[in-house]
Amino acid sequence: MSKKHKMENEEILQEVVVEKESVEEVAEDDISVEETLKSEEEKLKDIITSLENENSSLKDQILRKQAESDNYRKRILREKEDSIKYGNSNLLLDLITIIDDFERAIKSTQNSADAESFHSGIELIEKQFVSMLERNWSLKRMVSVGEEFDPQLHEAIGMEESSEYETQTVIEDYQSGYILYDRVLRPSKVKVAMPQAASSETETETKNGE
Repeated sequence: MSKKHKMENEEILQEVVVEKESVEEVAEDDISVEETLKSEEEKLKDIITSLENENSSLKDQILRKQAESDNYRKRILREKEDSIKYGNSNLLLDLITIIDDFERAIKSTQNSADAESFHSGIELIEKQFVSMLERNWSLKRMVSVGEEFDPQLHEAIGMEESSEYETQTVIEDYQSGYILYDRVLRPSKVKVAMPQAASSETETETKNGE
């Protein structure tokens, strides 16, 4: 074999070796890329699994919160209904006590013709009743007789002239008025004494108006 041919064969052999190494490097690169892809895929799967678990946990929390909210709303509604239904329980208990007093007064006079004792008993119960309403429920009965007429407190259903008074004054209480805390619950129906001078002026104004 000539020297030239030998050199050509060596060059070809080197090229084959280089190509082989290149192929091996490419194969190794492919394996490395595949492993990298598998690693990334596993990471993504782990992330998806974690997110799914977190999503499931959040759903459970939301459902529990909704259930707690529904139970709280139902409880508040039930308490409100009970408050409306039984809100007057204390007042009714106080009224029952007064009924008991009336029953005792009636029984005590069944075999007695003493009207005065019966009257005294009823009068006492009435005073206890009014006192209880003021003490427990801030319902105060107005005392109107002798007071100056006030249209905010009194409803005049009768009038008469009088020289005894200088201002319009309540002289008779037909129906008691009551104040709840600081508000007039019911005005008193009263008879009012009109000063004669005021009465004359009123009549003059009435005639002039005619």
